[in-house]
Amino acid sequence: MADDIEKRDDFEDDTQHKPQPINFDDIPDIIPLLPVRDVVIYSYMILPLMVGREKSIRAVEQAVSGNRLIFLATQKSSSDEDPSPDDIYSTGTVAMVVKMLKLPDGRVKILVQGVAKGRIVSYLSSANYFMVQIDKIQEPTVEGITIEIEALMRTVKENSEKILQLRGIVSPDAVAILDSIEDPGRLADLVASNLKLRVEESQQILEIIDPVPRLKKVNELLSKELELSAMQAKIQTQAKEEMGKTHREYFLREQLKAIQSELGEIDEKTKEIEEFRTKIVKAKIPSEVQKEADKQLSRLGQMHPDAAEASIIRTYLDWIVELPWSKSTRDKLDIKRAKQILDEDHYDLEKIKDRILEYLGVRKLNKQMKGPILCFVGPPGVGKTSLGKSIARALGRKFTRISLGGLRDEAEIRGHRRTYIGALPGRIIQGLKNAGSNNPVFMLDEIDKVGADFRGDPSAALLEVLDPEQNHAFSDHYLNVPFDLSKVMFIATANLADPIIPALKDRMETIELSGYIDEEKLKIARQYLIPRQIRENGLKANDLDLTDEAILNIINFYTREAGLRNLEREIANVCRKIARKIAEGEKKVPRVTAKNLNKFLGVARILPDYDNRKDEVGVATGLAWTPYGGDVLYIEATPMEGKGNLLLTGQLGDVMKESGQAAMSYFRSRAAKFGLSENFYFSKDIHVHVPAGAIPKDGPSAGVTMASALVSALTGIPVRADVAMTGEITLRGRVLPIGGLREKSLAALRARIYTIIAPEQNQKDLDEIPKHIRRRLEFKFVKHMDEVLRLALKEYPNADNVPPGEPDNPKNKSKAKTKKTPASEKETGA
Repeated sequence: MADDIEKRDDFEDDTQHKPQPINFDDIPDIIPLLPVRDVVIYSYMILPLMVGREKSIRAVEQAVSGNRLIFLATQKSSSDEDPSPDDIYSTGTVAMVVKMLKLPDGRVKILVQGVAKGRIVSYLSSANYFMVQIDKIQEPTVEGITIEIEALMRTVKENSEKILQLRGIVSPDAVAILDSIEDPGRLADLVASNLKLRVEESQQILEIIDPVPRLKKVNELLSKELELSAMQAKIQTQAKEEMGKTHREYFLREQLKAIQSELGEIDEKTKEIEEFRTKIVKAKIPSEVQKEADKQLSRLGQMHPDAAEASIIRTYLDWIVELPWSKSTRDKLDIKRAKQILDEDHYDLEKIKDRILEYLGVRKLNKQMKGPILCFVGPPGVGKTSLGKSIARALGRKFTRISLGGLRDEAEIRGHRRTYIGALPGRIIQGLKNAGSNNPVFMLDEIDKVGADFRGDPSAALLEVLDPEQNHAFSDHYLNVPFDLSKVMFIATANLADPIIPALKDRMETIELSGYIDEEKLKIARQYLIPRQIRENGLKANDLDLTDEAILNIINFYTREAGLRNLEREIANVCRKIARKIAEGEKKVPRVTAKNLNKFLGVARILPDYDNRKDEVGVATGLAWTPYGGDVLYIEATPMEGKGNLLLTGQLGDVMKESGQAAMSYFRSRAAKFGLSENFYFSKDIHVHVPAGAIPKDGPSAGVTMASALVSALTGIPVRADVAMTGEITLRGRVLPIGGLREKSLAALRARIYTIIAPEQNQKDLDEIPKHIRRRLEFKFVKHMDEVLRLALKEYPNADNVPPGEPDNPKNKSKAKTKKTPASEKETGA
């Protein structure tokens, strides 16, 4: 510790004279100010300073050009490039610029020596540099060195020597300088200038004028520094003994260990390991998983906390301890209560409700049974997803849901390997973690919309998940340990069953949900939709008066769907209109009826065709099945002069086109029986069209409808408009079974057609149609196309009522007129 720098950089003095000692009285009251950063200068202290700011350089030049005196005051913030008077401490040191050196980059290096203390009284100028008026501070002289002062000085000197020894910089010159100082104030300044103090502490010492109190303050700080130096030396010694020739990083780590040991703190790494160990015990994980967790925990204990792989292991252990290995919710096996909940939440859907109640009954008798795997297949908006939530509520289980729509990466199901950056478990494990139990109701939404590409097939990855014989040991790629999924109740939803791969479909129990008829929609709207929309739109129960006729008009003229989503949207639209009127201050809200419904929803968007429906020649009514429920299909046929071509339009698929060709071949093979010449088609072209041409159509079930339209068009006999039909036709006229009879029946009922012709082999499907719907419909089951024609046409065509080769001749027209057929129906086009 020395008050001087023994070897300085050579300074070129820009003057030819050496500085002379300055008396206290010779110090002027007005001198330039040089703000300094990160250092406090004391009297008698010699220090080199680097000056780079423009104002500071001008202040130095002003001092050198004059008496070489300058006032050094420390900035309160070292980051301030242009300090104001408020940013500078008022107490500082008058110093003499001993030497000055101008550097090539424009900066100035000066060597200064403290002369006396001073305090800024006022700032006189701040344009080019600060000129300040100071109040010189004369330190009081110590009158005689008492025993107390002598002891204090000796203590400070001894402690200073100890610090020099601990730092390893002991030199005879430094010790001699310390021993030669007999003035308490100067000793305090010398020691303070060499201690590693903060600027605030150094400034505090500078502002103490009395030498003895200043020396006492320095002694306090010196004692603290001595303890820190001793601790640092101890840490360094311990670390060097333990690490030998290891890396410097290890040395720093050991220093930290020694500090924590001295402070009585637990090592963070050890604490983390113990926390993981406690969490593993609380998680009650299986023995096989316990081994893997202990192995990874042991690896973590051997790694540096900042290692890259340590973070991966921590994340893995977090997943292990947070998964519900042994956490289960207790099933509520009260079957009557469960039935009540299901009835409260959903109207109808008896087949699904019975299946859930059967599961509860078996579960009550067999506690160890595996969870069922169900698949709800039906059009959008019929309540598949919300039904899963009701099932969870009825069972008293947690509910979790993942959407599989558009999923193309197999890793989304089975997870990523831990070797990849950002790896995570698959959606199944994530869903179980979110649910917090190992037996939730787990909904796999839109399972029919899973895709496949170069990253694998997620549907194939679901095979293990949805197999009760395998999922008790489901292995996620990230966890790489088995997890028991056998207690989970999986429910998948789909709009179509066909896109699901056969192996996956075989693992699920498929339950089909059909659409709703008008009466059912009315009841659901009254029971569920309207109360919910009243709540969501801030209304009261008596604010909305919506008649049944108005609801039925919404169903028939504003929505066309198997489900209920659009119906709820239109009801919400009405509620918003009512809410606006109430918010505007209307006291009497109008009743919503069928007559004023257009004021709330605008003009009707769907115009029903059953009001203008009539028996026509060449127009047959078919029934179609779509992913959104059943629909009515009108097929038109018309003959025209030509060369025997069959034209099929309406954006038909290959199968549907083949059905039209099969129907035409059937008719040609029986032309004579129908009263036409065998060569009638040589001069006729037949055009078969299915309206709504912008919508793609395909499937074989329109075969009988096409055949009926063809026979009607070529024989001139009208088709009954109150009959709808479905079935596949062969070249010999056999009628083959079709699918979706329930959906097609509902479509016929919505279109107010109450007679349905269907294949005889579909008679078994009547059991799937609810009784209250079945009672309103009349089913005619047929085996052959001849039976279809007898039921669908106004009369069966034969040689007696259809002249050969003249389906539209006057004779036939007269026969049609005797049957009171309107003139428009005599034409073969619609």
